[in-house]
Amino acid sequence: MRKDFDGWNEEKKAIDEHAHAPLYHEREIRWCRLGINIGFEQDGTGPGRSRPALILKAFSRSVCLVVPLTTSVKKNPYYIPIGAVGERAASVIISQLRLVDTKRLEQKITTLDKKTFMHIRKAVKDML
Repeated sequence: MRKDFDGWNEEKKAIDEHAHAPLYHEREIRWCRLGINIGFEQDGTGPGRSRPALILKAFSRSVCLVVPLTTSVKKNPYYIPIGAVGERAASVIISQLRLVDTKRLEQKITTLDKKTFMHIRKAVKDML
């Protein structure tokens, strides 16, 4: 199946035109419009080409570091289980860490507990 890069490009233009990014905080899990990406990069598969992502680091009102979530279960050091998000078991994929403009952020889903968040931060630091 071919990816609709042209359609995603039109959606990105609309996202970029938003004047205000939402207020957000580290540890939040939010819908994030990751869009359509190349190869094995995580795509947004939900409405608006979004997927849940953990806000790992807030740099400014405009930019943050996120880690995409998945419901795939893998025995892999880059997949860290975080428990249920909504009603589904989820993991963060620390190898898919990325900087995003906060205009991509959408509705807050939940806030991750501090202990799990610190475990993820340590795993990311160890990975780097």
